[in-house]
Amino acid sequence: MAVNLVNVEAVSKVYGTRALLDSISLGVSEGERIGVVGRNGDGKTTLIRMLAKLEEPDTGRVTQSGGLQLGVLTQHDSLDPTATVRHEVIGDLADHEWAGNAKIRDVLTGLFGGLDLPGFPQGLDTVIAPLSGGERRRIALAQLLIADQDLLVLDEPTNHLDVEGIAWLARHLQARRSALVVVTHDRWFLDQVCTRMWDVQRGAVYEYEGGYSDYVFARAERERIAATEESKRQNLMRKELAWLRRGAPARTSKPRYRIEAANELIADVPPLRDTSELMKFASARLGKTVFDLKDVSIQAGPKVLLKHLTWQLGPGDRIGLVGVNGAGKTSLLRALADAQSSDGEIQPLAGQITAGKTVRLAYLSQDVTELPPALRVLEAVQQIRDRVDLGKGREMTAGQLCEQFGFGKEKQWTPVGDLSGGERRRLQLLRLLMDEPNVLFLDEPTNDLDIETLTQLEDLLDGWPGSMVVISHDRFFIERTTDRTFALLGDASLRMLPRGIDEYLERRQAMIEAAVPAPTESAVAKLKSAGEARATQKELQRIERRLDKVSDSERRLHAQIAENATDFEKVGKLDAELRALMNEREELEMRWLELAEDA
Repeated sequence: MAVNLVNVEAVSKVYGTRALLDSISLGVSEGERIGVVGRNGDGKTTLIRMLAKLEEPDTGRVTQSGGLQLGVLTQHDSLDPTATVRHEVIGDLADHEWAGNAKIRDVLTGLFGGLDLPGFPQGLDTVIAPLSGGERRRIALAQLLIADQDLLVLDEPTNHLDVEGIAWLARHLQARRSALVVVTHDRWFLDQVCTRMWDVQRGAVYEYEGGYSDYVFARAERERIAATEESKRQNLMRKELAWLRRGAPARTSKPRYRIEAANELIADVPPLRDTSELMKFASARLGKTVFDLKDVSIQAGPKVLLKHLTWQLGPGDRIGLVGVNGAGKTSLLRALADAQSSDGEIQPLAGQITAGKTVRLAYLSQDVTELPPALRVLEAVQQIRDRVDLGKGREMTAGQLCEQFGFGKEKQWTPVGDLSGGERRRLQLLRLLMDEPNVLFLDEPTNDLDIETLTQLEDLLDGWPGSMVVISHDRFFIERTTDRTFALLGDASLRMLPRGIDEYLERRQAMIEAAVPAPTESAVAKLKSAGEARATQKELQRIERRLDKVSDSERRLHAQIAENATDFEKVGKLDAELRALMNEREELEMRWLELAEDA
């Protein structure tokens, strides 16, 4: 039977006049892997902070099992800025100790790309203070994963990790025996890692078995049942009203309802996109040319990111762009945007980029640009346009599009200056779409967006007729919204991947294995052998000191036995102690002989 690690009993939490959590009761058992989802601001982080006892509930209680080993990754680390990466991650372990530990080697390689931390100025000896937020977050995560815990509580662990890092983290967590509670918007990661889901909504927490896909099916079923019940209630009210008017109850058959299987839920759902229809519409809006690159080379500082690239972005193309950090994904988009803003042609480091004359480009960069803080949300959108044409006869007002992006009627009158980072990101994207572009560049559009907003954005993009390039580490979003995947593999080339991100990960793994020289393992072995010699000498000295103490204790016990020769009960206890010491001495002597032979 699984041991219960944490219990949450009738917990409530209120901020201002809003109840984030209302009388919640749930628990976490040994080995469970729970994903926590919900809209931004609905209380996901508050819930897991209370699980970890970093925050107290207003009512109710949270109890943890005795001796619980708990590891917590919060959104703000507590690293010492004056310390080195080595001190924070590895602690006082000698080189031979951590280099000989497979778990530590796996964590350092998975999160940093190698034992010497490539990308950090001084490797493990890099001081933390000047590092970026993303680098600090990886250090905090490494520090946590190297330790042993009964329960891991992780708040957005995939932030600042690339596709490879996220895939490694999923494998690592699958292999761990510790329980897990994780808040993340990465739906692929949730599907790979989690066996249960908690959906935080309007003060309540709904529990579902399975990963993200199972949760989507189960939630759709629950909402359909709720809709059916509401429809039945409305029908009964109408019948009651008719009876009151006519004076006699009408004969009606008793309504019947059976639960459909999950595949029947989606049996009549049309394909996500009518690709051929969208391509026709995009061609009409864009003409034949969108962006043409001929023998283009792109440089950032001293580094050449792309060499001799010939590539074409056509009307209606929906491209997912993946690659290692620093490979040039953002630089490629910026070069294309520069070409469009300079009347169609620009000369990069080498080659030529040509933009179509009808291109209306909207570029969502990673930086949240300044928004007018004094304007209300709706006013900030209407400042761009009052209505937007979504193609195929679909039109939306600014208010309708606001609602689709999670800004309800009340929220539309909130000043922009009072919005959270995630809400500003949503508003920034909304304003771009209101300008009716026919080409979209989205650089990490999923940053700070909750799953519900991502789903709504994907639904909107399904019917959007135009060309699109998406850079994202969220593979679910890339696979959901794009039709083809291209990769920058760090070798200054752009390659199409017919099998998508799975093929990208395979190619990257092959490149890493080819680049790792054979002596690496022997170098680790040498490091271990030199350190092991020192460790052997230390253990020999420790055993010798312990043998001296055991001998002293044996002499003392022999004397006590002689003194109490007539007290059989006491002699029996002393004899048992003496036998235990003799066994210990025998084991110590055997171990000393083994070490002496190796020394």
